[in-house]
Amino acid sequence: MEELFKWLTAIMGVLMSLGYYPQAYKIFKNKSSKNISIFTYLVFGVGTIVWLIYGIYTRDLVVAMGFVFGVIGSWSVIFLSLKYKNGS
Repeated sequence: MEELFKWLTAIMGVLMSLGYYPQAYKIFKNKSSKNISIFTYLVFGVGTIVWLIYGIYTRDLVVAMGFVFGVIGSWSVIFLSLKYKNGS
């Protein structure tokens, strides 16, 4: 049962982290970050970094693996939002 929860946690960590990518794509496609709360994504971005560091520090591959994608996705939204903040 413990092994099942490890796998479920890993899969859900990755899936939840992939949730940032549609937003990043939409900003890139529309060349606009209108109605995007950069502050919210900064909170998410810092949170994903902290969890990634925690996963690495504790050598917890499940946590680290999930949050690698979260760091990339959340910070992509932040950078694209800043780049296209004056978009249409």
